[in-house]
Amino acid sequence: MKNVLIIYYSQSGQLKSIAKNIAMPFLNVEGITVHFHEIKLQKPFPFPWDKKSFFGAFPESFLQIPSPLQPVSEEIMNTKFDLVLLHYQVWYLTPSIPVNSFLKSEEAKRILSTTPVVTINGSRNMWVMAQEKVKELLKQNKAILVGNIALVDRVGNLISVITIVEWMFTGMKKKYLGIFPLPGVSEKDISESSKFGELILAALQKNNYDGLQQKLVENDAVRISPYLVTVDKTANKIFSKWAYLIISKKESREKWLKFFNVYLLLAIWLISPIVYILHLFIYPFKIQKIKKEIQYYKGIN
Repeated sequence: MKNVLIIYYSQSGQLKSIAKNIAMPFLNVEGITVHFHEIKLQKPFPFPWDKKSFFGAFPESFLQIPSPLQPVSEEIMNTKFDLVLLHYQVWYLTPSIPVNSFLKSEEAKRILSTTPVVTINGSRNMWVMAQEKVKELLKQNKAILVGNIALVDRVGNLISVITIVEWMFTGMKKKYLGIFPLPGVSEKDISESSKFGELILAALQKNNYDGLQQKLVENDAVRISPYLVTVDKTANKIFSKWAYLIISKKESREKWLKFFNVYLLLAIWLISPIVYILHLFIYPFKIQKIKKEIQYYKGIN
């Protein structure tokens, strides 16, 4: 008998849908028991978001400050798992506060220690640095990372900003103004994600995860944009300064969050297009370094 644990946190339902689709091949397989654990905060964030909550979550999110969680069930805590599928989303270039809080909990230490883990993220587009942070937390929990899947919004960067923001603030997944594409991971990508579950299931049944990540990559589990990697790395450095500044301004926190809001708008609509143009000019001169980065971020080491 093998036990598989599906962990996820979902506000809109998108990541829950991804989790269920990837888990589908495991269901009703003789000798495999599948458990689901939805991460829940003691004080949940709103959905749809309001502006104050959305920007207010920035410092604690980026600085990976945990929040109190509702307890994990005794059944899960008393089960030794052969595999964990950890689903997360990215908030401010960092694993979301609920997922980060779980990974920093005593429950996570017990559940994940010496256990093979496949990470699955559903995000707008920038996820590589968040994955690096997840990898570090898994290492601290003595988990064994055996695979990674990144499901993203495939439309252009600036278009996805418009559609995702509309979704987050209205709670309605629809074509904005009737002309923009649907926000988030496409329904096609979500429904087809069961193919990744089949690959993971085969590795579990063989008790051998060697080569799993390569097979996942060959089946389009991970796509890397060198431009977005550059933006992700640069933004992490800038976000760090903002987060530490805001967290230190207890009396004037709201004022500094408003300044950050203005900065974020400028960064998205003015700075990121400039970075893209510079990236196009620099790309031919850094092609070998970029190729190495792509291979690294597609992997799990």
